[in-house]
Amino acid sequence: MTPQRVTLITLGVENLADARAFYGRLGWVEHRESQPAVAFFQMHGAVLGLFGRADLAADQGRAGAPLGTGAITLAQNFATETEVDAAFAAALAAGATALKRPEKVFWGGYSGYWADPDGHVWEVAMNPFWPLAPDGSLTLPI
Repeated sequence: MTPQRVTLITLGVENLADARAFYGRLGWVEHRESQPAVAFFQMHGAVLGLFGRADLAADQGRAGAPLGTGAITLAQNFATETEVDAAFAAALAAGATALKRPEKVFWGGYSGYWADPDGHVWEVAMNPFWPLAPDGSLTLPI
């Protein structure tokens, strides 16, 4: 078993139909394993799930718990600043809220942030110190 791994990221959403539509506008394709109460999107070696907030809290054994957003950042890395700009623009066109427009940043890269309609924060970035594999996957340099 590899202990350092994440295979499924589930976002609690207020309105599942709206969240499905937003990620669809981003170009994400819902997987056939989706169900009426949960949407699945196959990613690179992992899955993104969308689940109603109340249902997610109940599934966690915390029925009625107020689930928040914004305390974590999901990130997509790109090979160029132009790709970052294009991904940021696509998110805004799909209905995301701009949090920080892409710009050169203190650590030597280029990044920006947007939030989905439920407030889940995504970073789009280009890190010149972390080259991407041809398939877009990221392995930290040795």
